[in-house]
Amino acid sequence: MLLLGIDVGTSSIKVSVVDAASRQAVASAQYPDTESEIKSLRSGWAEQSPAMWWEHVQRAILKANALGAYNPHDIAAIGIAYQMHGLVVVDKQERVLRDSIIWCDSRAVEIGNEAFLGLGPEHALSHLLNSPGNFTASKLAWVKQHEPEVFSKIDKVMLPGDYIAMCLTGELTCSASSLSEGIFWDFQRQELSSDILRQYGFSRDLFPRILPVFASHGQLRGSTAALLGLKSGIPVSYKSGDQPNNALSLNVLKPGEVAATAGTSGVIYGISDTLAYDKASRVNTFAHVNYTKEDQRLGILLCINGTGILNRWMRDNIGGARSYAEVNSLAATVAVGAEGLRVLPFGNGAERMLNNKIIGAQILNVDLNIHNTAHLFRAAQEGIACSFRYGLDIIRQNGMNPSVIRVGRANLFLSPLFTQAFVNTTGVPVEFYSNDGSVGAAIGAGIGARIFSSEEEAFDNMKAQELVEPTMATQYDELYQSWKSCLQKFL
Repeated sequence: MLLLGIDVGTSSIKVSVVDAASRQAVASAQYPDTESEIKSLRSGWAEQSPAMWWEHVQRAILKANALGAYNPHDIAAIGIAYQMHGLVVVDKQERVLRDSIIWCDSRAVEIGNEAFLGLGPEHALSHLLNSPGNFTASKLAWVKQHEPEVFSKIDKVMLPGDYIAMCLTGELTCSASSLSEGIFWDFQRQELSSDILRQYGFSRDLFPRILPVFASHGQLRGSTAALLGLKSGIPVSYKSGDQPNNALSLNVLKPGEVAATAGTSGVIYGISDTLAYDKASRVNTFAHVNYTKEDQRLGILLCINGTGILNRWMRDNIGGARSYAEVNSLAATVAVGAEGLRVLPFGNGAERMLNNKIIGAQILNVDLNIHNTAHLFRAAQEGIACSFRYGLDIIRQNGMNPSVIRVGRANLFLSPLFTQAFVNTTGVPVEFYSNDGSVGAAIGAGIGARIFSSEEEAFDNMKAQELVEPTMATQYDELYQSWKSCLQKFL
């Protein structure tokens, strides 16, 4: 029996077909090979076309099928992971009304700040566990304020994964987890937030029916099944934002367990069973994939917008024709600290952990007689690691102190230099696992379709591939203190 996982990323779509018995991927495919476009019509804006996502999902599935490694008709369930916080709006005919305002778009910051004051900070935090900030609810309010003709045509509001599920099944659903990441969920009342609806003037009718993350969110339509070479009637039995899904893929489901990713953005994501919040909303609390009204499992999320995107910018604009592996090797020729060169990686919109400030990416202390391309590459990866330490210290202030962090072998964690900088700067060992987001989505589909009897069974053969521990903590702490002093000049 096979499971299909779809990971709707910012850069591309990745799909994996997983054998339910072994929990191992039998085939994976990505589309496109180059990174997808992010439209930036104005400074601080970021949009993508939902139609592009759906086209790329189809192409990725067909590309995986073409590998010949499995029989597509053996796929029994589908799971979807997706870039969080994006806004997708459709009319009564399920037609998309505008491009999606995605996670790194900063246009709604002031709208969210005004709503925070309007709701009352203490009330907002105790019920929503977050400020409305720059999340999906505030983006929808921006559309209402600036594009009233579009807003008047909206039948349903959804997140990117909900849209892909709609394309597959024709059904529209959401979950407490997806509503919470949009800041639409009231954790005290355990329902769609009447406070947010009243503050922004939204109707309850804008939202699809609410189901658990692990549930049937519709069945694959016959016409779509024929197009993709799959069986009709397959359930879409799991939908989750990419960071909760990454945590699931690493079996991070219990209080105290922590995962991290370092893709376009960087994330530390830990599990709690306490309705807690950061008073400054520098880190955010969402309903985890296994959240229920009876057993509230919460994801504490630190997001840094400018991590892998900085590394990509360095490679594309300074690296010439070098691959990421060549960039990593060149960076490793320079000593720790890059001879004083410092990089602040905050060039991808407003940073929540910096109180939603936009300070831009900064390259500091350049000595034209010493520094070269290798120094820039190293300083960039060290700067990203330092930004993780800065965020982790905020998480620690909020009561979570991880003894180990679980990661997948992907993106920046493919770089031994970055991994070394991460563990030594944070002081926390890293455990490597083979799963990625698309595999996690497939396993989630198996849980949702009851192919696995429990979450524990789904991960009963999962083992760490490698443990990397700090070995140069003092040296990297000195680097971090220097980096932090540079950051303070911009705050």
